[in-house]
Amino acid sequence: MGEGYLLPRAASIDNPLRIAVLISGGGSGLAALLKYQQEQTRNHNTVLVIADSPDAKGIEHGNRYGIETHGISLPEITDKLQRRIFHEELIHKALVKADIELVVLSGYMRILTPNFVRRWKGRLVNIHPSLLPKYPGAHAHRDALADGATISGCTIHLVDEGVDSGMILAQREVPVLAEDTEFDLQERIKKVEHSLYPEVLDKIAAGEYSV
Repeated sequence: MGEGYLLPRAASIDNPLRIAVLISGGGSGLAALLKYQQEQTRNHNTVLVIADSPDAKGIEHGNRYGIETHGISLPEITDKLQRRIFHEELIHKALVKADIELVVLSGYMRILTPNFVRRWKGRLVNIHPSLLPKYPGAHAHRDALADGATISGCTIHLVDEGVDSGMILAQREVPVLAEDTEFDLQERIKKVEHSLYPEVLDKIAAGEYSV
């Protein structure tokens, strides 16, 4: 299950893990993480925020905390695969330049190529709004409601070369109510995500996981 993963070092409050957060939209998860890190000294510290567009609203959270923040757009290349690869190369260079030790995907909506994943495998973590392996992909809330699920939730997992298929680190259940819309379920799960993700990052930085 842990094939090919290389976890980050065990960090400490005196020498915290250097984190980059990748976002695509409003960055509510990023905002929750930064608030958590500011409440008291942690064993991890967000030092870089990267959005896949300069127009992503979540950029404002990084700017507000004085964190190095970049909006890296997809390049204007016709070939879709080459465009993705070039875009990821720009991201990779920014991560290396900032001495990043753990990449945290938080509402990052682009599927990363196997080439990028292999470079960061074990140091690349994602949160997904379902209890994987149920409802992978971009429409987890819609799929849960269509399936008549009474329980959903969120999953934090290491990223592998598949889609939402990496090693699971933590899950937390959230009830699905009969009257729920996709928005209702999304907002209820978000609240749980915003508390669970920082807790798991604490454990990653403390070296509490093994592969």
